[in-house]
Amino acid sequence: MAHHSKIALVTGANKGVGRHIARQLAQAGVSVLAGSRDTSRGQRTVDELRAEGLDVQLLQLDVTDAASVAAAAAHVTALDILVNNAGISSGYDTPSRTSPEDLRRTYETNVFGVVAVTNAFLPVLLRSPSPRIVNVSSEVGSLTLMRNRIPINVGAYQSSKAALNALTILYAKELRDTPMKINAVTPGYVATDLYGGMPTPGAGDPAHGAAVAVRFALLDDNGPSGEFHDASGILPW
Repeated sequence: MAHHSKIALVTGANKGVGRHIARQLAQAGVSVLAGSRDTSRGQRTVDELRAEGLDVQLLQLDVTDAASVAAAAAHVTALDILVNNAGISSGYDTPSRTSPEDLRRTYETNVFGVVAVTNAFLPVLLRSPSPRIVNVSSEVGSLTLMRNRIPINVGAYQSSKAALNALTILYAKELRDTPMKINAVTPGYVATDLYGGMPTPGAGDPAHGAAVAVRFALLDDNGPSGEFHDASGILPW
């Protein structure tokens, strides 16, 4: 990788919004580590992006596996940007129908995985003059919006994104005396396989949804920290 460019790690980069985030960061001149649990799928994405002339490399990374996270962190000696994009939804049951197993599975990736990866890469990030962390959340995790505007009522996924938002605030508070900027963003309702093959009428373009994550990954030193944004602006927690 070129040492003069910024280096970014995008988790869950082998598909969906993550692939578009990796592509757009690389198009902006960033050297990208495409984190992927599945090495064959990840390599296909890397080959596709490198065929476009982009500086992208594969990093095997299962955010739910402590050994995988540790091995990935040991491999990376310089990092400026971490995009915690990997996320799942284990069903769409209401809280009263949500099983502990589905709740645990969703939190393993969407919450515990973010903490594991962030903490593992934080020492190398803090060596960067302008470190950035972007947590890919969802508007359905906003406590304000889920109470007043969001019609769905999904126990595991929505509560996991609310927890991720809370962690974003807490990390920003802890790191406020460093150059770190850490924010949560939502790509909005876009067409990905997050919905398990269910129809997604009216879903937007995932490339457009990725743009807000890229904007906050490349935030200048005067930008905010500890905020929650979509493409239009700040969202309530």
